[in-house]
Amino acid sequence: MKGRTRSEQRRAAVFALYQHDLTGRPLGQTVEPGASAFTRSLAHAAADRQDELDELIARHAQGWRLERIAPLERAIMRVALLEMLHPDAVAGRTPIPPEGAIDEAVESAKEFCGAQAPAFVNGILDAVLREERALRPSVTAPMNPMRDNLEDE
Repeated sequence: MKGRTRSEQRRAAVFALYQHDLTGRPLGQTVEPGASAFTRSLAHAAADRQDELDELIARHAQGWRLERIAPLERAIMRVALLEMLHPDAVAGRTPIPPEGAIDEAVESAKEFCGAQAPAFVNGILDAVLREERALRPSVTAPMNPMRDNLEDE
C-alpha cells in the first residue's frame, strides 16, 4: 500500500507467509488486498526459496527441529534471510543491509512472538550471516544503513 514504510511492508509479507504456512491457502490469497509490489515480491520470493531458507534455519537452530519452531518465527526468519542472501530477488530501489534485515526481524519477533523469540531469531540470523561472510565476503558486505528509512513510492 502506498505510504507504508518498508518495515510495515516487510511485516505484511511475514504475515502473508505465516497465514500461507498455517492454512495452506495459496500465497496470493494471504497477501492483503492492495499490498505493495515490494510486499508481494518479498512474500513470493521467500516462498519460492522456502526449502533453501528452511535448510539454513534448521542447520543453525541447534537442538531444534524446523517443525518445532513457531510458524511466525519461521516466517520472520525466511523474510530476513531472503533479503540478506538474495537482495536482487525483491522489487525495490536498494536492498536493506544484512544487519538491517536482522534488526527488522528481531523487532518483529519482539512485537509479535514470545519472550524467547527475539534472541532465538537473532542467534540464527547472525550465525547465517557469519557463515555467509566467511564463504562469500562480497555477497553480504555491509551497505549504507540509512537508505532503508525511505518509504515506498
